[in-house]
Formats: sequence, C-alpha cells, structure tokens
Amino acid sequence: MKPLEIPYSVDSRYNPAAIEEKWQKTWAELGLDKTPTVSNKPKFYALSMFPYPSGSLHMGHVRNYTITDVIARLKRMQGYRVIHPMGWDAFGLPAENAAIDRGVPPAKWTYQNITQMRQQLQRLGLSIDWECELATCSPDYYKWTQWIFLQFLQAGLAYQKEAAVNWDPIDQTVLANEQVDSEGRSWRSGAIVERKLLRQWFFKITDYAEELLNDLNKLTGWPERVKLMQANWIGKSTGAYLEFPIIGIDEKIAVYTTRPDTVYGVSYVVLAPEHPLTKRVTTKEQQATVETFIKEISHQSELERTAEDKPKRGVPTGGKAINPFTGEEVPIWIADYVLYEYGTGAVMGVPAHDVRDFKFARTYDLPIDFVIASPDDVAGFDLTPTSEMDEVTQVIQIEYNQAYTEPGILINSGAFTGMASPDAKQAIIEYAEKQGFGKVRVQYRLRDWLISRQRYWGAPIPVIHCPNCGIVPVPDKDLPVELPQEVEFTGRGGSPLTQLSSWVNVPCPTCGTPAKRETDTMDTFIDSSWYFLRFPDAKNEEQVFNSSKINDWMPVDQYVGGIEHAILHLLYSRFFTKVLRDRGLLNFDEPFQRLLTQGMVQGLTYLNPNKGGKDKWIPSNVVNAADPRDPQTGEPLQRLYATMSKSKGNGVAPEDVISKYGVDTARMFILFKAPPEKDLEWDEADVEGQFRFLNRVWRLVTDYIAAGISDSKPQSDLTKVEKELRRAIHTAIQAVTEDVEDEYQFNTAVSELMKLSNALTDTSCKNSPIYAEGIRTLVVLLAPFAPHIADELWQLLGESDSVHTQTWPSFDPAALVADEITLVIQIMGKTRGAIQVPAQADKAALEKYARESEVAQRYIEGKEIKKVIVVPGKLVNFVVS
Repeated sequence: MKPLEIPYSVDSRYNPAAIEEKWQKTWAELGLDKTPTVSNKPKFYALSMFPYPSGSLHMGHVRNYTITDVIARLKRMQGYRVIHPMGWDAFGLPAENAAIDRGVPPAKWTYQNITQMRQQLQRLGLSIDWECELATCSPDYYKWTQWIFLQFLQAGLAYQKEAAVNWDPIDQTVLANEQVDSEGRSWRSGAIVERKLLRQWFFKITDYAEELLNDLNKLTGWPERVKLMQANWIGKSTGAYLEFPIIGIDEKIAVYTTRPDTVYGVSYVVLAPEHPLTKRVTTKEQQATVETFIKEISHQSELERTAEDKPKRGVPTGGKAINPFTGEEVPIWIADYVLYEYGTGAVMGVPAHDVRDFKFARTYDLPIDFVIASPDDVAGFDLTPTSEMDEVTQVIQIEYNQAYTEPGILINSGAFTGMASPDAKQAIIEYAEKQGFGKVRVQYRLRDWLISRQRYWGAPIPVIHCPNCGIVPVPDKDLPVELPQEVEFTGRGGSPLTQLSSWVNVPCPTCGTPAKRETDTMDTFIDSSWYFLRFPDAKNEEQVFNSSKINDWMPVDQYVGGIEHAILHLLYSRFFTKVLRDRGLLNFDEPFQRLLTQGMVQGLTYLNPNKGGKDKWIPSNVVNAADPRDPQTGEPLQRLYATMSKSKGNGVAPEDVISKYGVDTARMFILFKAPPEKDLEWDEADVEGQFRFLNRVWRLVTDYIAAGISDSKPQSDLTKVEKELRRAIHTAIQAVTEDVEDEYQFNTAVSELMKLSNALTDTSCKNSPIYAEGIRTLVVLLAPFAPHIADELWQLLGESDSVHTQTWPSFDPAALVADEITLVIQIMGKTRGAIQVPAQADKAALEKYARESEVAQRYIEGKEIKKVIVVPGKLVNFVVS
C-alpha cells in the first residue's frame, strides 16, 4: 500500500476560528459563488426573502439563509449552474423614524446598516454571489421601480381615487391597519386614528383576481396552507347585485349578496358612514345624529369596526328604500360594520338569516322576518301556489331563537315560496335580471392595492399634475425621480417632500405649464414585488432587465422565507409577474416554483402570569431553572419557548454562538434541531452536541490521514465487513440526497451523516480501500451542511480543488443489497432468537435454515410441528403441539 502524502502537519483538534476565515477568503478568490454567465448546464435559482437592513442579524435570518445555502451548494455539486443572490428591502418607515429620532439622514442610516449586515452575512460563509447585490433605496434600483409603475399606468392598472384610510392627525400620514393598536391609536404618535377620505394611488390587482386564484393550482411546490390563505384572501364568491330604489330621490342603493334567497326577509338597508349617498338620504330630523355618529366612527380603525367580538352600532338616517321584490318600504341605516371599500359599501339587512344582522336588529328593535325554514319545520304546510296567483298566499309563522343561516325551504317569499334555497337563488337572480333591478355577479374579497404613502423614504411616484393636461407620466429619460437629499425631518406635518417647493414645482413635460410633482411615495411592497427579476441582471443600466436573461433564469426554483409573508408579498409578486408578462417582458406565469416557509426560532424564557405587558417576561439567565421564580416578587414562573425578541429577553446573538462554536456548528444545529417548516427551540446543549459531532468527524478524518491508509481502488472481492461498510456508505448517499433534494428534511439528512460517521468509527476494516471511500464520501456529503470544515478536511486528504467543486456522489443500487439478512425465529409467536441467512433465500430455503438452526432445535426437538409460518425476509414461526 502506498501511504497518502500529507500536505502539512495535522492538528488533531478542531479549531473553527482557524479555518473559517481562511476558507471564506479562498472561496472569494476562486469565485466559487459567482453566477455562471454562459453554460450548457441546467439552471437553479435559489433565493431567500431579502431582509430589511435593521443593522442586526438575528437567528431567524441565520436559519433562513442557511437553509437556502445548503440547497444552493448541493445543486452546484449536482451539476447545476446556480444563482444565489442577496439584496436589501431598504425603504420604509424605520429609516425615516431614525432620521427623526437621531438626526441621521435615512440614506446614511440605511447604508450603514447594510454594510454591517453584509459583514454579518459574509461571516456565515454563505455561498452568495455578492456581485448581484441590490438595495431598493438605490436610485439604480428605484429608477426601474418607477419605470414599472409607468407600465402599470399605461396598462390602465394604476389610478387615483378617493378612499377611506387610517389617518394619523399628528404625523399627517396614512397608516396601514397593522400600525393601529387595539385602542385605535397610532403605533408611533399615540394619536387617535381617524378615518379620512383621501385621494390615493391604487394598483388594479382585482383585474387579476380570477387568474391569481386559478393559478394556485399550478403551484404544486407550495405548501397547501399558503395556497389556502391566498385563496381565502382573494375570496371569490358568486351572488346577486341588487338595487333598492330610494324614496324621494332618483337614486338606488346597490347591494351585493351571496344569499339572494333571503331577499324577502330584508327589514332594513345599511350604508357605510362614508358612502356618498349617506348625506342625500339623511333627513333634516336625523342630520345631527348622523353627523355625530360619523364623527365617532371616523376615530375607529377598520379592524375595530369589523371585529367579531365588538357590538355593532348604527343610527337611522330617516331615509327609506323600496324592496324591489316586495314593494315594501324599509328604513335606511348607517352602521360601523359596513365599510365603503368592501363590495358596494352597502348591505341589505336580513336579521332572520344572518348572525350579525340578528344581533343588530335585536339591539335596535328592528323586524326579524323568517323567510327560510328547515325542511322538517315546513313539512305540514301546503306550499302549492294558488290557481289565481302564481305564489303561495298562506303566511307561514315559523320563528327561531337565533338566525337560521342554513339552506332550507323558502317561506313567505311570494312566487318563490316552497323552493329549496339553491334553486331559489338562481330563480331570484333570473327574475331580478328580467325586471331590471339585479343581475348575477362574481365578487372578490380582494381589494385594489392602495400604494400611496405620505412619507419621504420610499420611491417617488413618477407623475406630474398639470392644470391643463391632468396626470402626466414623467418621461423615461427623466427617470429616476430622485429623492432630494437636503430634507428636514421634524416628524410632524406629513412628508417633508411637500415642503420642498424647488422639487415639487416643475414644468409639465407635455405643455410646459407650471405643474407639480406627486409628493406621495410608493408602498415598500412595490419594491419587493419584483426584486427577484432584477437579480440575474442587476447591473443593467439600460433596461429594467434583459428579458431573455430573465426568462432563462426564472422562475425561482426554490424560494425560502417566513409564513408571515404568505399573503401580501407573495400575492403581490404573483400579480407583478402576470402584469409584466402581459406587457411582453416575461414568458412565464408564476415567479416561484417551490416555496419553503421556515418556522420561527424560539428561545427559552419565563412568564409571570400575574404581570402585564413587557414586565411579564423574565429572561432565563436570571432565573433558577430548578426553582423558577420571579427575582423581584418570588412568584412561580411558567417555563416556555417563545419567538426570540428583545422584549422577552430570550434572544441569542449569532455572533456569540459563532465566536464560541464556529459557523459550521451553528449551521448544523439549525439544520438538525427541527424540520425547516417547524418552529425551532434553541438549546445550548444541542448546539454543543453538534460541536461534538464535528469534532468526531475531524478526529475520524485526521486519524485516517495519520494512519497513512491507502486509497487505492477496491478489489472486486470484498469481505463481509467491507460489504457492510460499503452498504452503509451508499445508504447514506441515497438517504442524504433524497432528504435534501426531495423533502428538504435537513434534520434527517444530518442524522444520516451521523450514522455514516458511526459506521466508519465502528468498522474493523480501517485498512481497506472501502474505508477510504467512506471517509471521502463523508466529507463530500458534509460539504453543503458544514462547508468550512469539509473544505479543510478535503485539503488535508491531499486534494487541491475545493470540495465544493466535486461532483455530488451517486449511490450504487447493488451496494444496497445485503448478502445476508437477519431471520427471526419464533415458537408459537414468541421470539426465541435470530440467525443470519442468505438474502436471496426463498420461502422453502428460509424454513430449512430455520429448522436446522440451533435456536429452533432447542424448542422443536421431540415435538410435533403443526404449522410453519414464513414471512420472507423477516421471520419463521413454528406452531408446535
């Protein structure tokens, strides 16, 4: 045997600090992570949801990016050309608030954070192509965000309209629902939020509602949970559009209902307080009451008004409408639970058959007329129409103690009495269409996307308002409309852009008349709705992207990110992709082929149930785990795992873990602790366990090198021990590949690496070439998971190339077939022992081996064998007298 030539002295101790920086530098010099520009290999686009540059990396980031990195590294080794980019979702309120609080310009604060977080990410040894890096706050990026806005405008998908919004009267800006607390106050200023009608910019996402819903069926690589969430958010329903004439004015109240079968039970009509008809239908007698109510409602957020657990409030307007089916007058009310932005901004009140309407009617003593009943409850009534009139004239008195919301048989419903609900729905809609006061309508819960923000730190909307020409797009040659740098941030008075007359006042690009720029900026979700399209062509200064290049790389093969983005970001990204496809820029329908939503990282903390707010959380480092009590009060505490946060005091800083154990250990723990879609409970003991495992691998390989064992080609005739080891090697190859490639079950893949390590430790054939094969295979299989130690060990094995340039091993099916199997011997169903037999033995041979074994002879000798049960490959059971 020729011993291996050892390149330099081998340290028997695993020292991550000594090798990780070295290999990160080497990878950068070799350009291993760069995106191939020309290749005949199949492509693979691996992408993590890009972060907001807060300046501080947390364990959730580490988990997200480690998962994607393992996939990217595996695919490179499997022969794919891989793009694995990173960028920054860099616009948004936090930077602007930092400017207000710290006196630091948003751009400076943001780019400082980007620099800090880039260094933190690079410390993780991620195989990211940093040449693709982008930041959404860079003019080089938002120039194209603005260009895309103009594409929407040209397509008729961007428009302005009056809309009711959450308005902060102190900060003078629109707030998202999430920025309003449960008491209706602004998350920042603490002001009572108002509902206000403002002229806002919208994207017409509702034009794509049907396609967005139907194409969920194409997303076979998405979690069913996410697809269901999107389907529910889109909220398709088929119902009736009906018009109720208003007495005294030539107007009609339009309503949408999915229960037209209940129309004969309408006892009132409700308008949203913001509805334009509210003022017109209100009588003089009710004017003061209505105005007071509207003012009160204006201080409530949308969440408050629609909350199921809050009582519904309303007032009568004094106006009346006509139920077109019955000809009867019904009062017109306004109520807090009806929103102008939903549907038509009006509903028909049917308290007998709607839980919310039932409670409202009981509160305000409104009629409750049952017009649908259970089939059992109308079994004794004659529901046959009379000969004189095509309807049932008999009034059927059936009442329930609560709203009857199930389908049933129509009663007291004119010509439709006696019909089953499903049939009545269709018949009533057809009748309304013939009479001209209704029609069938498909409606969606999805609303058009409000993209206006009255803030500075966002992409300016690239239009100019001209008194002669109206809304004029900024010409492409004048993009980007850059954010001015010399801006004063006071935190009051809305966007500082409105105060910059030199920036606002410009000539109209069309006619030259003095005009004004749009001072609203775009919602930051706009930036993140197309960033994945820019990465493969991130340095293109002439186009938003080269379509042929993007069509080559897209769609993203694997997208990794949090479940919290299941609705907005993912839905908006799908919408953008379809619009740009229809503009001739893309040739695919969906942006993300496979989606993995990783769970949260949770840390140990303690809860004092007798305290409220942030004070109820007690950090684990100040608690005696043996007798957990509040250090201040001595009260018993509840031990639990919760999502890491500063308020809970249970966060773990990535740099602390890395400095103590190394990057590879942190990666291995994150991958091993839990399946990626589940929450991960941080446990220092398990981190140490992975550190010990990597130490065992280090010793295993370095001991092998020190022994100078030959790695010559294996002989064709292998011993039994060699065959067992080779089977363990190829079983590991098969299992690790399937776990990572098919199911992304990294935890079980790491378990397979441990099994292979144990097999190499326990085998007695350490002088065999099979053992050399096992050592090299272990290092190669380890490479995507723990890239630094794998490359160091690969070099110690005498290799000059990086382990990450090696071809991913394929398993030999023949190696997985065992020569022998363990056959269990049972007597009367009770196991008495086991023997080794040839794996290919048939049932007759298995029975023969079993009969002749010493195990069986001890129990069957001298007894009558009544029956022999043979389970091939498993056991033989003797039934004896």
